[in-house]
Amino acid sequence: MTEFSFDALRRHPDVEADNLFAVDASDRLILDEASEALEETVGDPGRVVVIGDNYGALTLGAAAVLGIHGIRVHQDARASELALAANAKRVTGEDLSGRFRILPLDRELLEGATVVLLQLPRTLAALDDISRAIAAWADPDVVVYAGGRVKHMTPAMNEVFGASFAQVVPTLARQKSRVLVVSGRRDGVGPALHRREHHPDLDLWVCASGNAFAGTKLDIGTRFLLPHLPEMKPDARTAIDLGCGTGVLAAMLARQRPALRVIASDQSAAAVESARATMAANRLDGSDPAVRPTPVEVVQDDALSGFDDGCADLVLLNPPFHVGSTVHAGIALKLFAAAGRVLAPGGELWTVFNSHLSYRAALHRAVGAHESG
Repeated sequence: MTEFSFDALRRHPDVEADNLFAVDASDRLILDEASEALEETVGDPGRVVVIGDNYGALTLGAAAVLGIHGIRVHQDARASELALAANAKRVTGEDLSGRFRILPLDRELLEGATVVLLQLPRTLAALDDISRAIAAWADPDVVVYAGGRVKHMTPAMNEVFGASFAQVVPTLARQKSRVLVVSGRRDGVGPALHRREHHPDLDLWVCASGNAFAGTKLDIGTRFLLPHLPEMKPDARTAIDLGCGTGVLAAMLARQRPALRVIASDQSAAAVESARATMAANRLDGSDPAVRPTPVEVVQDDALSGFDDGCADLVLLNPPFHVGSTVHAGIALKLFAAAGRVLAPGGELWTVFNSHLSYRAALHRAVGAHESG
C-alpha cells in the first residue's frame, strides 16, 4: 500500500482557481462504498474500470490506497487525461503510471470488468451511453458504483440505469454526495449509436454522442456565427474550429470553401467522435472528392497544445462558460490565449460570448485589435 493524499492532486493543465478543486467528497464516497469489491480484485488485475475520473482521484486512490493494478480508465476531456498522468507521477513516492491505461469508451475498456467506478456525467444522454456500454461489454456480474453531488443527481438517472440494469440502490448521502450501486446487467443491451438530425435550413446532418454539447441541436453561439462565415478572412489558407463540438462550424466552412484547410479541434473525446461522424455523414471526410477534395481534420487536443505558433490564419471559437458544473471565465480565457498563439500575423479570431461577460480586455491581450458585433 502506498501513502496517498487526495489534497496533493492538482487540476493542471486544466483551469486552476481557488474555487475549483481536483477532488470532492463524491470521489472519496465512491471509493469507500466500493472498497470491499475493489479488495476482491487485488489478486486479479484488469477487473476494475474507472469512467469520468476528473483529475485522477478515483484511479490513483484505487491504485495507491488499495494496491489495484491493471485499471482501465476512460476520461472524456483531454485535460483530465493529462492531469491524471501528471498526478500519477507527483502525488506519491512512486510513479503510478504503470497501474492504469487510458482507453476510449469501447469494448477494450470494459470487457471482463467486474467493478466500475463512475463519476456521474452531467447529462442523461451521456449516462445512457455509459450505462449501455457497461451492460454490453462488462462481465455479467459487474457492479457499478456511480457517484456525484446530490444537487446534480435526479431520479431520472435511476431510470436511465434501469434500462440496462435490474437493480439501482442509492446509498446514504454523505457530505452532500451520494452513490448509486448498480447491478444485474440486463441481457440484449447494445452500445448506444450516434444520434443524427438533419437541419434543412443548412442541409446538414449533425451527429452526436451522448456527451457532446448541445447534442444534435445548434446552440445559439453557433447560430450567431454561421451567417458570418463568408466574411471570415477570405484569403485564409488554414482555419481551426477551436472547441468544435459536433463540428457544425467546421463542416459549413469546409463546404463553402473547398480549397481551405479546415481543422476541427476539441478536448472532449465525445465531441471529436461526434465531429468525425458529422463530417462522414456530410461527405466532408474525403470520401467524395466532388463534395470536398480534402477531408476536414478532426483532432482531440487541449487548447491547441499540439499546434505550432502562427500556424493558422483563421480561428473560430464558440467558448464554453462552465468549468464542469461551475460558471467560470477561466476556460474561455485559456482558449483566447491559445487562439492568439496559433494565429499568424494578420490572422483573425471570430468568437462569440454573452455581452455581460468581461472578455474584451482579455481578447485584446491575447489577440490584439478587435471589433464587436
